[in-house]
Amino acid sequence: MGAKKLVIVESPTKAKTIGGYLGDDYEVIASVGHIRDLAEPSELPAELKKGPFGKFAVDVEQDFAPYYVVNANKKKTVTELKRALKDADELWLATDEDREGEAIAWHLLEVLKPKVPVRRMVFHEITKEAIEQAKANTRDIDFALVDAQETRRILDRLYGYDISPVLWRKVAPKLSAGRVQSAATRIVVDRERERMAFVAAEYWDLSAQFNPGADASDPTQFEAKLVRLDGERLATGADFNDLGELKEKSRQAGVVLLPQTRAEALAAALTGANAEVLSVETKPHTRRPAPPFTTSTLQQEASRKLRYSSRQTMSHAQSLYENGYITYMRTDSPTLSKQAIEAARKQAAALYGAETLPDAPRVYTGKAKGAQEAHEAIRPAGDTFARPTELKGKLTQGDYALYELIWKRTVASQMADAKGSTDTVTLGVSVADAAAKTGTAAAEFTASGTVITFPGFLLAYEEGKDEKRGAKDQSVDLPQLAKGQRLAVVEPEAKGHETSPPPRFTEASLTKRLEDLGIGRPSTYAAIIGTITDRGYVTKKGQALVPSWIAFSVVRLLEEHFSELVNYDFTAEMEGDLDRIAAGEAERAAWLRDFYFGSDNHPGLRGVVDNLGEIDARAINTIRIDDEISLRNGKYGPYLEVFDDKCEVGEDGALKPRSVNIPDGLAPDELTAARAHELADAEPLEDRIVGLHPVTGKRIAAKNGRFGPYVTELPDEDEELPKGHKARTASLFKSMDPATVELDTAVALLDLPRVVGADADGTEITAQNGRYGAYLKKGTDTRTLPSEDAIFSIDLAGAEELFAQPKYGARKASSALKEFDADPVSGKPVKVKDGRFGPYVTDGETNATIPRGDSVEDITFERATELLAIKRAKGPVKRKTAAKKPAAKKPAAKKPAAKKTATGAKKAVDPKRSEAAKKAAATRAAKKAAEAAAAAE
Repeated sequence: MGAKKLVIVESPTKAKTIGGYLGDDYEVIASVGHIRDLAEPSELPAELKKGPFGKFAVDVEQDFAPYYVVNANKKKTVTELKRALKDADELWLATDEDREGEAIAWHLLEVLKPKVPVRRMVFHEITKEAIEQAKANTRDIDFALVDAQETRRILDRLYGYDISPVLWRKVAPKLSAGRVQSAATRIVVDRERERMAFVAAEYWDLSAQFNPGADASDPTQFEAKLVRLDGERLATGADFNDLGELKEKSRQAGVVLLPQTRAEALAAALTGANAEVLSVETKPHTRRPAPPFTTSTLQQEASRKLRYSSRQTMSHAQSLYENGYITYMRTDSPTLSKQAIEAARKQAAALYGAETLPDAPRVYTGKAKGAQEAHEAIRPAGDTFARPTELKGKLTQGDYALYELIWKRTVASQMADAKGSTDTVTLGVSVADAAAKTGTAAAEFTASGTVITFPGFLLAYEEGKDEKRGAKDQSVDLPQLAKGQRLAVVEPEAKGHETSPPPRFTEASLTKRLEDLGIGRPSTYAAIIGTITDRGYVTKKGQALVPSWIAFSVVRLLEEHFSELVNYDFTAEMEGDLDRIAAGEAERAAWLRDFYFGSDNHPGLRGVVDNLGEIDARAINTIRIDDEISLRNGKYGPYLEVFDDKCEVGEDGALKPRSVNIPDGLAPDELTAARAHELADAEPLEDRIVGLHPVTGKRIAAKNGRFGPYVTELPDEDEELPKGHKARTASLFKSMDPATVELDTAVALLDLPRVVGADADGTEITAQNGRYGAYLKKGTDTRTLPSEDAIFSIDLAGAEELFAQPKYGARKASSALKEFDADPVSGKPVKVKDGRFGPYVTDGETNATIPRGDSVEDITFERATELLAIKRAKGPVKRKTAAKKPAAKKPAAKKPAAKKTATGAKKAVDPKRSEAAKKAAATRAAKKAAEAAAAAE
């Protein structure tokens, strides 16, 4: 059998799809993401731990040389790749064409050290035509893109490893800081601060129904709103600032605030009155279609319409791309190729009529600064788009919904504008008004209605919208009206309103905000939101992102001591600098040197960290509510610290503050001063004595603790417990209240575990309450009880019946919910199982939890192997065991610095590069020399 061309891609799904187009002469294997990464400093060889690599696994003194290691879970993959390479006559690196994909290709080159020709193959869609074109147009590795990715990786390592320890010492352990995640957290916290400082303003308005006919039930009746009295405009919500005051601009314009009494009096006076049509204005209405999707707009729209998280959106998009249904899903360009425009116009004409097409194709340009992965917009793949109905049954439910969204948006983007007209009618009524100088006032009402005469692109798609303050659809259906026409006023009604605070960010609006600020890039939006959620800095309340109290402390520390690093403009400038490195316009080591050691413009990260001075941890973790109450972030979570007349006085004469628990789920903006005092007043000041234990004679008290209510035995006066001994305590069941728990119940709780009986072998069975709930124990065997109350009610027969059944985990593991073929990496059958924490995918070696956005029914073999690949890429869970000493390795070679030539910034070839890299560079140089010679002739 002849030698083959070895093609390496990132994922098994992509390998399978591409393999079908390349043919038998090609062997396609997946690396399953990155095969190596920066080493953890703790895992460095002993001889390097005390050297320049010891702190970051990056030598900051030698041009920030990184120390890379093959990931532990990728050693088997690397072995398989090397084995396949031995039988290949060429190596083709077909990873994604963005920075991460280019870096993966370079790492493969460095680790595999091929002795055969190497080609870099790139494409933005996986179709037969695109693969054929990519085969014919291979290139060398773009080291500028590699440098940009490496710079970002090293930057994040320096940032996180220098700042995170400060958070551990001053805020809480296990926290993290990051170049973009900290800025994103600040955005969410800043919005919550606005909501906390917001003061609602009350204003009133008046609306009424107007009937052009004699019959009060005439269907042409419509609603209009009072907008002016005697020519003076009435205040609306938009006229108030966040302090509940009229804006200065509104005051100067003479805007009138309508009080409740006047509004109600006007409503009463309008009953039975007649209005006159003062004017009818008609303006043309035109709406343009939204441009095709970029990564950012896809995540925003999928969040609005499909309720997908950014993570879910990118997961489904990845699946669609790798299976050949859409183009590459990481892009900030809304541009469509010529073939895509033709395909979209052809389908629009076929489905909605030729009249829905504009005369000329629509061309869209991006607004993103320094577009990084501007290949093309996200669209259906190929030169003929597959209609969603054709893919019904072929795609999972999640993939199908996202594909339909992408298809609709793409087709609609090439359709004609929607056209119509907007009519605005102004009605005048003379009404008795005691507040007016003459006793009557000229009241003006307005109503608007939009009529679509030509739907155009709306036949295919209409873009969703984010929540906006006070935004309401005021459009009404208007009848045919003429100036001077008389109408009856029906059902006038005065309405009171309160201004609303700025809405919280959703994943969609936060993505848009990050894009507007220039923070992050298409490949990072989902990761940013995922990180701040996983770290506990934000939680979701419906679709809204709510910051935690710990996020307030983290942001405050960063603002006060690392202000430049969470400055939005500075963070955006870093993104621009990375783009310049990717374009070959800036040099990696020089930029990192300025960032870390400083320059004339800023002190540098190291200078800031080395000169932090004293940080008052108590102040950082305290948020003042009012003069008596502050919120504190403590070791076990947030609580209220109360100084009032109910506090005890210490030996030094100072008040000892009371600690008051905060209800779970209470959002920061909901903790007003009034609510804080309500919680403080409701907190019991003294422990409740339930009674005396009938056996020990000790007092039993019911208390509220950090982890919930509990009962405990109180030691006698002057009694000292032996060293290592603690008073007996027991948590109350969820159904129990410390204010009403009875003595018998408290004694029963303290006497747990309860002996249920003994089995036939004489082994004792006990019922007890544990960290994960109520359970039975027999020797080392356990069974979960159905409820806490069963601890006291279950008898021996019931216990033996439970033990006769297999354990939950064993019972579930014995029968798979789904079974698939062998995993391409492990070679073992893939199964979907139900575990203690929900359904998961396993091949017997790796377990991957099925995300919330995926249902078991929708899991395909491709999705299952993808989840396993993602889990393997994350590496094994680290346990506190002695680390095996790794073999000594030489520091990774530095990549060449950019050198300027007459034709622009190019990469010089460093002698430390792998042989394959040298060959590629030599080939490139020879090709350019030949082109230059030909041009000279």
